[in-house]
Amino acid sequence: MSALTSQIAALDRLLALTVLLAEDMTKSLAQDGLTVSRAHLLWELHHHGPRTQQAIARALKVSPRNVTGLVDGLVATGHVTREPHPTDRRATLVTLTTRGATVIAEMEAGQRKLAADVFGGMTDGELDTFIASLDKTLTRLNDLVVAAAGQPASARAVSS
Repeated sequence: MSALTSQIAALDRLLALTVLLAEDMTKSLAQDGLTVSRAHLLWELHHHGPRTQQAIARALKVSPRNVTGLVDGLVATGHVTREPHPTDRRATLVTLTTRGATVIAEMEAGQRKLAADVFGGMTDGELDTFIASLDKTLTRLNDLVVAAAGQPASARAVSS
């Protein structure tokens, strides 16, 4: 197989993996009345605590108006509340409710189970090699995306 053919085969597998993971995540989140965007917002609150909608918008890289819609939906489903900001009476803090925290705990348990199911048959060496290959691929793809957007490479980080 030529280098180009192998590169195309590798990209095809990455795209298939992306589609499969996205479909599974969308279906799983829908069971809790969530979308990917709403789950991302909950994840942000879980990792960083109560935040203003403006801080959430920056973290999610969306408009404040978009966050308002997400928060409205999450308030309606009981996942978050809006609370008065302790030092800025013009601002409100978005806070996880018990239900939101429970959903996050279930998501983390699901993540652990999926990791064990998918990677449980790999040796430590195989898994280390796989992770290193993915890290290299993510870095390269991030660099290409940043270059295409005309931003310096340091302006955008890949989360690991």
